[in-house]
Amino acid sequence: MYFLETLFLDNTLKSYGIVLGTIAFVLLFKRLLSHYVASLLFLFVKNHWKTIQKKEFISLIIKPLAWFITISISVFAIDKLIFPEAWKFTIYGHPTEEILEKIGKCLIVLYFIWFVLSLINFVALIFEQKAKTTKDKRDDQLIVFFRDFLKVIVVILGILLLIKAGFNQDVGTVLTGLSIVGAAMALAAKESLENLIASFIIFFDKPFFTGDTLKVNNVTGTVEHIGLRSTRIRTADKTLVTVPNKQMVDSVVDNFSMRTQRRAELKLEFSAKTNTPELENFIQSAKKMLSEKQDVIEKYSVFFSEYNKNGITITIEYFTIHFSMTEFNQLKETINIELKKQIESLGLEMASAGSDINIFSGDANTGQSKSQPII
Repeated sequence: MYFLETLFLDNTLKSYGIVLGTIAFVLLFKRLLSHYVASLLFLFVKNHWKTIQKKEFISLIIKPLAWFITISISVFAIDKLIFPEAWKFTIYGHPTEEILEKIGKCLIVLYFIWFVLSLINFVALIFEQKAKTTKDKRDDQLIVFFRDFLKVIVVILGILLLIKAGFNQDVGTVLTGLSIVGAAMALAAKESLENLIASFIIFFDKPFFTGDTLKVNNVTGTVEHIGLRSTRIRTADKTLVTVPNKQMVDSVVDNFSMRTQRRAELKLEFSAKTNTPELENFIQSAKKMLSEKQDVIEKYSVFFSEYNKNGITITIEYFTIHFSMTEFNQLKETINIELKKQIESLGLEMASAGSDINIFSGDANTGQSKSQPII
């Protein structure tokens, strides 16, 4: 037992054994320890969110929690040792003992920030699951926005903690200095700040939401993500277009998803020789066909719109309920086929574009010109 009391670098072998044993124990059982702590945290979470699954919660936070526990216990265990006199020297005016102490504190802060960011992801996941049960898209959009915003705040606070723990600087003095530097950076990053402010305008004014189909600056597509700086739009060509939020606010945005109805118009041109009773029969049958689709067509009109030497024009206009473009195109196809069947059954003749080419020749005796059509 006297062997354990032997001094080595100002510490007994027993002290080294206790510290190394503690660290080895934590490394071997860090997953078990973190799982136990995560289970305790889940009991608190379960009281507020009944629907969350324990396995899902633990899988999100167990890795950062395990490293946070391991680093914290290891740093506290090593701190119990006496710093050897042989290792005491200065680097750029700072003692090695102080440098190692600051490194340990910085590691604890870093892994704590990682753990907090994982908790933010977990809370965001819970609200995302709740938001999916509602039809309102604003919930989905706000969750993503505030998740990213909270992460930025946590990272900023973490940097301030690192400055305090690692460099022993007064945070107030640092903030004062940063305010001057920030003013200069704000001028240099004017566009980035404008995009950040525009993102707040988008989220509170709500001109569009994630998943909406819209057109802005000749870009048409579906909104996939609204970030702090830009909005990402997936076009019909499956390309991803990134539009700065400032342009989304300043430009005219045509939100197709907020249409209350969809409009379709069809103009049918018949031969000028078509009899009036036949046209009346067609108009009545077209109205009857549209009226039978009241579940999807809210308003319609069929009328004799134009009559000239080229033919007769019947205009058919209808407004449908709001549904996807695919469903709208399918409805148009169905109506067009039914209209064609009616035209064929009534024996109506469609107008055809034609032209006559005449060659004029002068008569030498009479001085008059005569025309002879060749087509």
